[in-house]
Amino acid sequence: MSEQRDVTLEDMGNGIYRIRLNRPERLNALGMDSVVALKACVAEAAARHARVLLVRGTGRAFSAGADLKERKGMDLAGKLEHNTLIRAAIDALGAARCVTVAVLNGLALGGGTELALACDLRIAAAGISLGLTESRIGAFPGAGGTQRLPRVVGVSRALQLMLTGEPVSSEHALSIGLVNEVVAAEELDARADALARLLASRSAIALAMIKRLAHQGIELPLQAALQLERAALPEILGSVDYAEGLAAFAEKRAPVFTSVLL
Repeated sequence: MSEQRDVTLEDMGNGIYRIRLNRPERLNALGMDSVVALKACVAEAAARHARVLLVRGTGRAFSAGADLKERKGMDLAGKLEHNTLIRAAIDALGAARCVTVAVLNGLALGGGTELALACDLRIAAAGISLGLTESRIGAFPGAGGTQRLPRVVGVSRALQLMLTGEPVSSEHALSIGLVNEVVAAEELDARADALARLLASRSAIALAMIKRLAHQGIELPLQAALQLERAALPEILGSVDYAEGLAAFAEKRAPVFTSVLL
């Protein structure tokens, strides 16, 4: 386990790593030091060739978002620097080649929801609250929320959430596609670990390619996106992992994929 200030990176084995936010007394609020540490942990996971990266809070919150107590004493330059650091950490997570999963153990508000939105998948405990609440304090979601949320739930629903600033339950979040699964709180870690093991058993390069095609393709006209998909086929069909997958299928056994994300 590698420690950074207010953040830990845990090696769970089999290419699975978990980032844990460790400021429970501040509801894992994103202060200057913690977001620098978060970005460093994402980089370290990549350097270790992570196949799956989980992100979880400690205590009763996933993250309450930007540390407003810390920000209150800043001048404009300091506030902008704080936002830049938060964006850098969240964008680093969003750019990760491995599969990323937000494990929402408790409330996720403001930047906490923006952090979750940067992940590929989101699993939430039953009964928690999520939301982009910045409009309630005269701001807007400035760490990617105005762009990522509409891409996840659609523009109309995203606008309702952002304009009102009202949190929603994890159950409602599931109904609009904001989270992928909702499970009982006592089952959350077991479910996240099971999903991580399943994802880690897949071809790392195939999953990375799926992520890239989905994210890049959604920004393109359909025919251009389909061409992007076709252009990616030689790399995958010529890979060692695909050869192993075909062999395993013929031999009626589980494949053992060996590709590493560089």
